[in-house]
Amino acid sequence: MNEFASFQNIRNVYCVGRNYRLHAAEMGNEVPTSPMLFTKPTHAVVPLDGRPVLLPGAFGSVHYEAELVLLIGKAYEPGMKADDLIVGFTVGLDLTLRDVQDKLKAKGQPWLAAKGFRSSAPIGRWMAFPGEAALSEADFGLRINGREAQRGNVRDMVFGLQQLVEFTGKHYGLGPGDVLFTGTPQGVGALQDGDMLEVRWNEESVGTATIKLEA
Repeated sequence: MNEFASFQNIRNVYCVGRNYRLHAAEMGNEVPTSPMLFTKPTHAVVPLDGRPVLLPGAFGSVHYEAELVLLIGKAYEPGMKADDLIVGFTVGLDLTLRDVQDKLKAKGQPWLAAKGFRSSAPIGRWMAFPGEAALSEADFGLRINGREAQRGNVRDMVFGLQQLVEFTGKHYGLGPGDVLFTGTPQGVGALQDGDMLEVRWNEESVGTATIKLEA
């Protein structure tokens, strides 16, 4: 994992929308028939290493969306298995300016302003990828101020890891240093200034931060 220890090695940041049925339902959205992808700039990625995460607080609510995040270690070629492409994983947050997103969606405009702002993709520490089958044996989640806010498992995804890497690799390309946010389970909500966040994998902490909303 040392070759990807620095965030400077991250290349493309892909995110999957509406990949959990209950989350799609809570947002009033239809479940897609094929993976729905968007991207974030690499400047959105910050470590959940105990330091404060500074977020824009002047544009309405900032929502948390806890997700399992994959790290790609090889260039995608047709027919490759997810287990051969993925070298690491962690738990991260797809942070969203929800009021901004609602306005953009109503106008049919791109989501960059709502999804791609600085520090909108904080992630925990990387762990060695154990294989797709083993990944389904544990839950991931988010605690806010010590209370569980979200819990998910890859078993509940609409599109599994193999489908996601095949779709992304075929249509957009995948290579070493790319990361893939795989979608959030139900339970998203707004962050408050001073909230203490902890992302967890298999009941263990893999990252923490305190939220600071800037006016």
